[in-house]
Amino acid sequence: MFQQLTALPADPLLGIAVAYRQDDNPKKVDLGVGVYKTEEGNTPILTSVKKSLQILLDSEESKSYIQARGNQAFLDGMEKLVLGADNPLLSSNRVESVQAPGGTGSLKLGFELIKRGNPNAKIWVSGPTWANHNALIKSTGLASEEYPYYDKVNNQLRADEMLEAFAKLGKDDVVLLHGCCHNPTGEDIPADLWPKIADLAVENGFTPFIDIAYQGFGTDLETDVQGVRHLLSKVPEALIATSCSKNFGLYRERTGLITTISESPVAAGIALTHVLNIAREIYSMPPSYGGATVGILLGDEALTTEWKTELAEMCARMRSLRALLVDKLHARDVDQSFDFINRQNGMFTFLGITPEQVQAIRDEYSIYMAGSSRINIAGISNSNVDYIADAVAAVLKK
Repeated sequence: MFQQLTALPADPLLGIAVAYRQDDNPKKVDLGVGVYKTEEGNTPILTSVKKSLQILLDSEESKSYIQARGNQAFLDGMEKLVLGADNPLLSSNRVESVQAPGGTGSLKLGFELIKRGNPNAKIWVSGPTWANHNALIKSTGLASEEYPYYDKVNNQLRADEMLEAFAKLGKDDVVLLHGCCHNPTGEDIPADLWPKIADLAVENGFTPFIDIAYQGFGTDLETDVQGVRHLLSKVPEALIATSCSKNFGLYRERTGLITTISESPVAAGIALTHVLNIAREIYSMPPSYGGATVGILLGDEALTTEWKTELAEMCARMRSLRALLVDKLHARDVDQSFDFINRQNGMFTFLGITPEQVQAIRDEYSIYMAGSSRINIAGISNSNVDYIADAVAAVLKK
């Protein structure tokens, strides 16, 4: 059986990580893999998370399975974090959540639920979107198509074209929206567009599916989801996939949840049974540590305050790195403007250079990024920013 298989190409981003590790250039820079890094290039364990983990270690008395839907303190805390503690949806019994293995696992559960609800549904993803979105949709067997999102020539949102596309959708359509800190562009949907999207969803009947992987990495925890909250307050149904990898730093703990918003409490209960059944078929029971840690953290006022401070520091650092990179590039008198980088949010941006220029920067300077020119802002530091700017400027001036 296995003799019939042929090798698949490596995942482009994971391949970049492998090439980076094998590069012996002491000046090499990794701007590819999407993890937060400190000035020293480390991906830290947050102090608030360490304290929560210690509480968990000291109090845990069993290694038996947790409940199938996950850690209840985690689910309750995350619903309040995303929706707002006083959101009427939380008291309406229309909201149900299930813990899942990371944001990817959450998305997978959501897509499988959509397939059960409507096998003819089409998933609309932003052009471009996170590459794994397309892989997950394909694995589920659902149809997908792109809606206009980012203008790579002018480095800006294609707002009018996006709304025009949404106006043509109907009840068989699901629109996958990035809640904040769009991956890979960093270009977010502005506050004034969310109500327009909500109106179109209500009028035409398409279902929003929100992917929230970076809450707190854009402006702050509340501002980053204001548009999402408005949308969810208007529509009868929606799905939300949430990841704790970035804002809690729990990358390797694979901590996420899928949340459904249904038209009625009865419909919400039915949806929950299907999500649990789908989860049973894929991974049976959720992992414990990440969810339990977040549940402890969000249930302790002092730990929550400490976490919010750490998160705000990470957000501020990435904002300052954006400004620093733009200043350094402009100081080198390149013809291309990079001001758009300062307008964007989160960990990512496109440099707006060609794949050939990306390859030249890699070959000549050992600076690694995706072929699309997507870079991880957190990979920049005060010690390497001049080297990066010199490389980009040199290639642009050729």
